[in-house]
Amino acid sequence: MRQHHASDPKRFIEVEHPEAGYGRFLVAQISNPNGLVLVAEDAGKPVGYIFADLEPTNWMELRGPCGVVQDVYVDETARHQGAGRALLRAAIEWIHANGRSQVVLLTKTQNEHAQHLFAKLGFRPTMIEMTLDGEPSGLGEHE
Repeated sequence: MRQHHASDPKRFIEVEHPEAGYGRFLVAQISNPNGLVLVAEDAGKPVGYIFADLEPTNWMELRGPCGVVQDVYVDETARHQGAGRALLRAAIEWIHANGRSQVVLLTKTQNEHAQHLFAKLGFRPTMIEMTLDGEPSGLGEHE
């Protein structure tokens, strides 16, 4: 959460003690049969995690039943050693084993390293989120 907020404070919320709050949220997802939380370790030390879930048809997003990788993170000191790839592969296998053939995820536009990994695993770009902060600047103008 801190990383997202630091990259774009207008888009991503900031809360006090995000580790405790998000940690409680992730722990609660462990008992969810439609959710998956995995942790990557190196010599017994956690270096990353992934949170994914199974979702039904979503008419607002024009998407059929699928698996969604909601969050994947690897500590900077452990990157480029295979933890992210292993977490993603495990989540994809879990999603497929649970009857979903499509896997969807979102990534920050500036996170080119993650996008490169996602592309290597077969993901393709499909949507771009755009955010308007405050009042629109171009209303009434013709282009």
